[in-house]
Amino acid sequence: MTDGRPGMLALAILGFLHEEPLHGYELKERIKALTGHVRAVSDGALYPAIARLEAAGQLERRVEPGVAAAPRQTLSLTEAGEAELQRRLREPSEVDITDRNRYFTVLAFLRHLPSPAAQAEVLRRRLAFLDAPATFFTRGGRRLTSADVPDPFRKGMIEVARATRDAERAWLTRTITELGLLPEPGLR
Repeated sequence: MTDGRPGMLALAILGFLHEEPLHGYELKERIKALTGHVRAVSDGALYPAIARLEAAGQLERRVEPGVAAAPRQTLSLTEAGEAELQRRLREPSEVDITDRNRYFTVLAFLRHLPSPAAQAEVLRRRLAFLDAPATFFTRGGRRLTSADVPDPFRKGMIEVARATRDAERAWLTRTITELGLLPEPGLR
């Protein structure tokens, strides 16, 4: 797990253990369901991340009797782990906001941030990112629209990205409004 993903892996571990104590295999399956469509989590990434969090005092292991014979280890969040989860959710890095997959990991656990104002601030940061001009392609310093691009595949990239951005902007605006922290649409 490169490209900064160990941080996202740690966030996913902290987030899922916030919800309930889990065995390593159960934790891996939940992370796989969350991020496996992007990049599956390997044992070679998961267990060292667990060990780092344990060494940092953010999670602990309990040995429980196994169903058949071997004892099983249950992982649970400590107070330090809870504090780290809250910090990561309250203060996501810029790339955690701008990279869709990293942002979705933050979003998956944002409900664990108890302050609606803090939740809305994270959403506002994503909305500001989406509101900034962006494009896949330029020519002569000018952003190209799908109408400017003859290649049907590049045209598709632009159209899908625009539709996705528009849908996400609508959801963000609605959710921030529901949190009571943004004027009604059309008033901002």
